[in-house]
Amino acid sequence: MNVLITGGAGFIGSHLSDLLLAQGHKVTIIDDLSTGSISNIEHLKQNKSFKYYIDTMLNDGLLAECVDAADWVYHLAAAVGVNLIVEDPIRTIHTNIGCTEKILLYCSKKKKRLLIASTSEVYGKSTKEVFSEEDDLVFGSTTKSRWSYATSKAIDEFLALAYHKTSAQPITIVRLFNTVGPRQTGQYGMVIPSMITSALKNHTIKVFGDGSQSRCFCHVSDVVGALYKLMLTDQTVGKVFNVGSQQEISILKLAESIKTKLEKLNIININIQKIPYSEAYEAGFEDMQRRMPDLTKIKAAIGFTPTKNLDNILDDVIAEKTKTQ
Repeated sequence: MNVLITGGAGFIGSHLSDLLLAQGHKVTIIDDLSTGSISNIEHLKQNKSFKYYIDTMLNDGLLAECVDAADWVYHLAAAVGVNLIVEDPIRTIHTNIGCTEKILLYCSKKKKRLLIASTSEVYGKSTKEVFSEEDDLVFGSTTKSRWSYATSKAIDEFLALAYHKTSAQPITIVRLFNTVGPRQTGQYGMVIPSMITSALKNHTIKVFGDGSQSRCFCHVSDVVGALYKLMLTDQTVGKVFNVGSQQEISILKLAESIKTKLEKLNIININIQKIPYSEAYEAGFEDMQRRMPDLTKIKAAIGFTPTKNLDNILDDVIAEKTKTQ
């Protein structure tokens, strides 16, 4: 297969490239490096089955050419990270909706198999304990830019499903729940790499709010494995799937776990500092208390079960970050 990945120099895109190449596929990526990094794909540059373009998806000629040559397309390009979303909502909206609109336009012309990455953020402010794909989406006020990301990704989903319904475009949508692993940067607010990097550099781990909010983290190797398998069958076309883990932990306990692991490496005197949301983000910032995926649907479709637990994730990220400090 010839595979195109938008956002392919990003954290998830680069790991997906690794997997696809290992499976014998040819991979082309497009990335403007706005949140990706050339270092993520440095090890792939000499691979004859790998081609990369450092360019924007707004380059219509390039995008059309790459889509035409592809059998499969993974659309991972997006504005990501809480910090970026809050600080630059215009970029968030334009990037997410504009780029998705373009990839759907070009893929639909020749009915290219397409997987679109969405996010657990689309569940919004719902107070459910476990989120399933058919649940209602509950967003906050438009006066809070924090919800611009969630609503823009929901529009992406509506648009993709509309193309499937009206023109039989073969698409699959995945809602990712806190994917973590090597190569992920904490620059844009991703919690685990942010905590580990801050602990190594400043001996401080910042916990926003009271730390009682909980999340489920999934290793990137499990996530890209799911993204691959979802494209191997037509039974996933026109459907939305949660991808994540059900191993839940509070953010405060996560910070304590990271502190304990680093102390075993003789990195001591680490302070856990609680910071009110009002100081970390804009006034009135809202967060979800829990975010656990219902995995029934993806288990039935491809037999998905995460193989790596939170300890594995923390060990892998710590190993990488301690090498680069």
